[in-house]
Amino acid sequence: MAIEGKVESLVKPIIEKLGYKLYDVEYVKEGKDYYLRIFIDKENGIGLEDCENVTNAINDSLDKADYIKTEYFLEVSSPGVERVLRKPEHFKENIGKDVEIKLFKPIDGKKQIIGKLLKFDEEKIYIETDEEEKEIKKEQIAQIKTKYW
Repeated sequence: MAIEGKVESLVKPIIEKLGYKLYDVEYVKEGKDYYLRIFIDKENGIGLEDCENVTNAINDSLDKADYIKTEYFLEVSSPGVERVLRKPEHFKENIGKDVEIKLFKPIDGKKQIIGKLLKFDEEKIYIETDEEEKEIKKEQIAQIKTKYW
């Protein structure tokens, strides 16, 4: 299992016990540094105190589990208003909402497409733009996130 999956399995019950929802886990290298990002959510939004509570609650467990052998920075935050969609539940929660899709290579001359998320499956995302309905293969998508005007 990848680091993100192991960390998610470890911290999810701790986070839920505190009354939060675990939105996502991301382990990335930026420049020379590694970051473990834990995104949490709750009905009325996330504040700094919430992030501190979760950080304090999961820190010892992460240290004991020792899944990450290199030095890293732990960041706990809200997924924000415009949220990255990576998991099936993220897509399911956002059916009918506007999304912004950034592509690896242009489709019809565009590397960015904005439209309403209609549905999704294992391989494709289906959206409605101002011009038409489009289906886009997931492998063509660099990032997809909710879009608020």
